[in-house]
Amino acid sequence: MSDPELFLVSGGSGGIGGAVCTLLAERGFTPIVGYCQGVAAAESIARRCAGRALALDLTSESSIAGAVSELAAGAPLAGVILAAAPTLTRHPFSEIPTAEMALHWQVGVLGPQRLLALLVRHCFRKTRRGAVVGVLSKAMGAEGGRATAEMGAYVVAKYGLAGLLAAVAGEYPWLRVRSVSPGYTETRMLDAFDERFLTLQRQQQPFQTPQEVAAQILDAAIGA
Repeated sequence: MSDPELFLVSGGSGGIGGAVCTLLAERGFTPIVGYCQGVAAAESIARRCAGRALALDLTSESSIAGAVSELAAGAPLAGVILAAAPTLTRHPFSEIPTAEMALHWQVGVLGPQRLLALLVRHCFRKTRRGAVVGVLSKAMGAEGGRATAEMGAYVVAKYGLAGLLAAVAGEYPWLRVRSVSPGYTETRMLDAFDERFLTLQRQQQPFQTPQEVAAQILDAAIGA
């Protein structure tokens, strides 16, 4: 009997990432819980899901290279979920700190580009198949609509990730490249918002749970 295929989840120690790992295990995959700082949470999730925690700092080329080297030496990699994002803080567009803009771009675009380049070369190309799912956001604004205010660094990085996914899909048609765009979700990211604002938003439409978003992600990655 062959070993279960691996699925890497960047940001795997977060609310959505952890829910994705749980669902992956239920679907018969071995989740690789990628983490930057949340080692305790990542190890707890890995134990619960019979997976393993993997240090993956998307701001560090050496961390990315080390993670891919570990993955390439193991069981086949079925896919990767790009769910990592820095802690959200809100600023008017004209007041976004340079360091925050750089961090969102690094974690949301530059790091994933380096990660995917190495995964294609060392993992996916072996079997000429694999799934890549990027977690975008309704904060980007629907077609013709407005992006959510005071989330400029986050929104810009999500558009960068969307472009990255388009480039990967164009060059590697044998990869299954998809994205999901959740709305407000009951995770720690909501700590950036005033509670009165959140109450008004919940009155307009119920917020999603991490489990609901995880189900969307898995449908995108491997189908219903």
